[in-house]
Amino acid sequence: MAAKRHHDGYGQDDQPDDKRVRRLPSFSTVIREAMMVKQMQNVFMVLEPLLRRVVQEEIQAGLIRSPRCIERSPETPPAEAPMWKLAFRYPPQLPIFTGSKIEDANGNPLEIILVDVDTGLPATPTPTLQQALRVEVVPLFGDFPPENREEWAAEEFQQRGIVKERSGKRPLLTGDVNLTMRDGSVAVNELQFTDNSSWVRCRKFRIGVRVVPGSFDGARISEAMTDAFVVRDHRGELYRKHYPPVLADDVWRLEKIGKEGAFHRKLSSHHVRNVQEFLRMLMVKPDELRLVSSPRITMLLSSARIGGF
Repeated sequence: MAAKRHHDGYGQDDQPDDKRVRRLPSFSTVIREAMMVKQMQNVFMVLEPLLRRVVQEEIQAGLIRSPRCIERSPETPPAEAPMWKLAFRYPPQLPIFTGSKIEDANGNPLEIILVDVDTGLPATPTPTLQQALRVEVVPLFGDFPPENREEWAAEEFQQRGIVKERSGKRPLLTGDVNLTMRDGSVAVNELQFTDNSSWVRCRKFRIGVRVVPGSFDGARISEAMTDAFVVRDHRGELYRKHYPPVLADDVWRLEKIGKEGAFHRKLSSHHVRNVQEFLRMLMVKPDELRLVSSPRITMLLSSARIGGF
């Protein structure tokens, strides 16, 4: 049976699209959306210069921190090389113990001199150098400067080189730490370490000297420093060997003879208590000395250097 056709004047395809009509936005909605878009455009126009400036500043800051920029920047020229530097005439005598007077390798007080950077020779007196220089002796870390560099800035010496004493302890270096140099030299008559070097990261110290900051108006004078060394506790000095030993030294001051050890006790039982008695027995009764001492004496006799003998 055929389906009935409707004769109401509209076909199925000719019916009005009511849904499409209902979905069209109203005039007020269109106006409101247009105003919102306009407001957002105004906000972007205000923010754009600010965002550009922030991005530009961040890029410039990153370039300044870049090592390449630092190397090429004309605004940071290299520091002027000093013409003079402080130096120690002779290195300190080792080993060094806490509380003991520090002397040079010849047994004399440490001497600080002013030398020419290029030649290493004592500086030629000039009107600038003839004025008194205030110098300061300071303790340094044994691993300063990094990578064994031979040059450093005064600020790096201050901030990275100088060792501060441990909390609650006395100043690490005591004695003549503030001196006045005249005519290009000054002696350090009294100088001691108050603490050992076992607590610092490299287990060693150096002794440094610098011109007191702000006390000299001329060109920079570079700082002096010794080689790195261990500072031992003063209790270890009780067993310290002497180089070279003298005749009055106890016999255990010689190498291979430990204090209160078996070798020391055997020598004492044969009335060999000091270096002089040891030498006498070595010259008069060498065979008996070998029997008393055991084979270790052979090493000692072949390598010992006692006074002028």
